[in-house]
Amino acid sequence: MKLMCCGGSNGSMDMNTKNSKKEDEAVGQHSGLGVRHFQVFLLFFALTVAYALRVNLSVAVVAMTDAASVNPNFPEYEWSEKTKSLLLSSFFWGYVITQVPAGQLARKFGGKIMILSGLSICSILNILTPICARIGGWQLVCALRVVEGLCQGVVFPSTHTILSHWAPPKERATLGTCAYAGNQFGTIIMLATSGVIAASPIGWPSIFYISGGIGCVWSVIYFFFGAGSPSECKSISAEERKLIEMGHASEVSNAAEVPKEHLPTPWMSFFTSPAFLVLIVAHSTHNWGFWTLLTEIPSYMKNVLGKDIKSNALLSSLPYVCMFCMSFVFSAISAQLNNRNCVSTVTSRKLFNSIGLWIPMITLVCLGYVGADQSELAVVLLCFTVGMNGATYLGYNMNHIDLSPNFAGILMGITNGVANIMSIIAPLIVGFIVTDEHDPEQWRIVFFIASGIYLVGNTLYVIFGKASVQPWNDPPPKPRRNSTPQVESQH
Repeated sequence: MKLMCCGGSNGSMDMNTKNSKKEDEAVGQHSGLGVRHFQVFLLFFALTVAYALRVNLSVAVVAMTDAASVNPNFPEYEWSEKTKSLLLSSFFWGYVITQVPAGQLARKFGGKIMILSGLSICSILNILTPICARIGGWQLVCALRVVEGLCQGVVFPSTHTILSHWAPPKERATLGTCAYAGNQFGTIIMLATSGVIAASPIGWPSIFYISGGIGCVWSVIYFFFGAGSPSECKSISAEERKLIEMGHASEVSNAAEVPKEHLPTPWMSFFTSPAFLVLIVAHSTHNWGFWTLLTEIPSYMKNVLGKDIKSNALLSSLPYVCMFCMSFVFSAISAQLNNRNCVSTVTSRKLFNSIGLWIPMITLVCLGYVGADQSELAVVLLCFTVGMNGATYLGYNMNHIDLSPNFAGILMGITNGVANIMSIIAPLIVGFIVTDEHDPEQWRIVFFIASGIYLVGNTLYVIFGKASVQPWNDPPPKPRRNSTPQVESQH
């Protein structure tokens, strides 16, 4: 990683400095809030809705299987622990399948159409969940969750496609963090309110009605006010459009003369690019640790430390509150570093990715040695570990757009698809290692494995990661067959 003095320059940065002078002038002329910020605000709530719809069953299933102790006025289902685990994992079966196709579809039809279609259908299906549980039991609910996963598989690739159009390079990390902070916000809201809703007079079905209804409201708002790119937006000013276009032009020296959606997808170049391969590793590394914490820490806290984190809404949502807040702290730090030209883009990506993975690596090791009489310390370490993960939004998460603005959605679909396979495997590995949930030594092995993966994954990213537009971002267009002037004139 190369670090430069704030405000200074060197030979390797002269060309970048010259290319960004006009962009800096445009930023100065349009430094306030603009349409691009409103579009990111809409994406923030899109991801809030997506994660609320994703995690609501985690809390609702408790009330659905134990209505007598929560609210006896609503149906109760006798589902075993195995059935509940099946229901909770079924979402990801569909979610993984549509990742890569979603990126290609978002390029062809636009990010707005894809994210709007996916979330509106998912919201309607969520509203139907209580009815499906009543008429078809867990089998129909399971099928419903698979379809919801298929629908939500378009969310991240579409979000990256939209951000690649709206976010100027200098604002990419900040705007991307603001959008993806919706992940934590949706999780926080759902974990903090679902228990209260289930115990209220409106009961557990309202968890699905409310979250699905909010998703439908968002869909209507986004239909009228959302835009996949500045060219699709009628309300954007000429100055702001110029700012965005100049920023994107400064990244590419010889932009393709054909529309982006007509460029052939360079699949082979993706998988022979070291910069992209380590991006897959970094994304998978983050998911392994994050989902190990999300799915297994409640069991560790209850069986080893004697603290039932699932029964306490504050404790269950507190780590994600920390991550939500810290993501904005890191975003502000990144913005200051970029504005003062203290670090290059690649240094910034590696720096924040290291903060988001290597610091949790250390705290996970510490967590493995916390005694049963130190539950408060364990909660602090857990919150600190998850909170530091927020830095990865400024690391690998925005790197897809750095490498290829034209194919950012497809790249996100590939890395997110692989990473979510890792998030499925990680809990299975924990189940294989932890045969006695009350044995702290077995849990220590789990934490050491996660720490080791953090260490190796981020080390590879620091060594091989890049943040410059790759040559395969602008592949030569495929020649048309039988493209004679006579045929072209007829069409």
